[in-house]
Amino acid sequence: MASGNNLMEKLQDEVSCSICLEYLKDPVTIDCGHNFCCMCISDYCERWSTAGAALCPQCRAGFLQSTFRPNRQLANIVEGFEQLALQTDKEPMEKLCEKHGKKLHLFCEDDGEAICLVCDKSREHRSHTVIPIEEAAQDYKVGLRQFLGPAWFLPLQEKVRARRELIVAEFAKRHQALEEEKQLLLQRLEEDEEETLRKLQENTAFLVEQSSSLVQLMSEIEQKCQQPAADLWGLLWLDVTLDPSTANAYLLLSQDQQRVRVSEKRQDVPNNPERFDTCTCVLGRQRFTAGRHYWEVDVGEKTSWTLGVCEESVSRQGIFTPSPATGFWTIWLRNGDEYAALTSPLTELMLRVKPRQIGVFLDYEAGEVSFYNVTGSSHIYTFHDTFSESLRPYFYPGVRAGGLNDAPLSLQPGTE
Repeated sequence: MASGNNLMEKLQDEVSCSICLEYLKDPVTIDCGHNFCCMCISDYCERWSTAGAALCPQCRAGFLQSTFRPNRQLANIVEGFEQLALQTDKEPMEKLCEKHGKKLHLFCEDDGEAICLVCDKSREHRSHTVIPIEEAAQDYKVGLRQFLGPAWFLPLQEKVRARRELIVAEFAKRHQALEEEKQLLLQRLEEDEEETLRKLQENTAFLVEQSSSLVQLMSEIEQKCQQPAADLWGLLWLDVTLDPSTANAYLLLSQDQQRVRVSEKRQDVPNNPERFDTCTCVLGRQRFTAGRHYWEVDVGEKTSWTLGVCEESVSRQGIFTPSPATGFWTIWLRNGDEYAALTSPLTELMLRVKPRQIGVFLDYEAGEVSFYNVTGSSHIYTFHDTFSESLRPYFYPGVRAGGLNDAPLSLQPGTE
């Protein structure tokens, strides 16, 4: 029977809360593994926790209040144990007095032990202070709670205090660093603002100066615009003449060297290296290494031609394909209505008005060669490039095409 009592006492300890000393109610488990009534450990933490942390009432291990875990399995065990205890009440399981075999209803405060009613009347305890065992149990509960008071939490509180001071110091250090960085950024921002304002003022002064120049330029342009277009081009107009020494043997040049057309027969001309030996084309006498120049060519009703400028050093022998890569900046007409700029690949040109006269404008320094439809008073195409050697006017009157393209290319003289 004694071993049965010991087992029941051991089980009773396991299912009892070490704070209230009653059976566990709504048991929860903390980080260290010990179990307590949910209400008991919550009240305990409310009184003694610091920054959400406390020490276990049993082992003094630290835990966080936020990590409580309900222990449903233990709750079922406690419930089963309570039912078992009720059943065994019919067979007393309490501890009995070892001397008299009676129930222990009293507690001797002098000896600190439970006694029975017979012991209370004995000489051993007659002069001692004896109280009911329930009252003694309550006193011990109060004493235990007091024992689990501030003394247990001093180390934790000291640790938390030191941690708090460390955090405060660290944040103060970071705050100081951020404040210094803020001041540095504000200083840089102020410097950037001053620099931007200075540049803005300089640009404003420059724009004011440029505005004055533009007003003057606009006035000059307005005056120029009142002049006829021919007068404006006349300022740049160049009387271009053809260079016979470069003309292919099947070309016929006029006596004034301002018209060229294709002949059926080969002409008796010297076989000099400047002459185009295969392609029926010819160059102008003029060579350009600077400046702006303009000339016009009458193409009439021709069905094919090529006009523009080329480098002095272009090949004169064999067949070649004109393009900027080979030193040619030209446009052409083919099959009577197919216009193109000789880029690589070709750039097709859509002209609303069929030109009878083509204007060619060269701006050497700007690297531009522009073509104009004089008949329709419109721009046709502009090449943009960089020139590094002498340029010369280039003319290709096309093939005869059974007489359909016999008309000559005619250079227009400048107007005085």
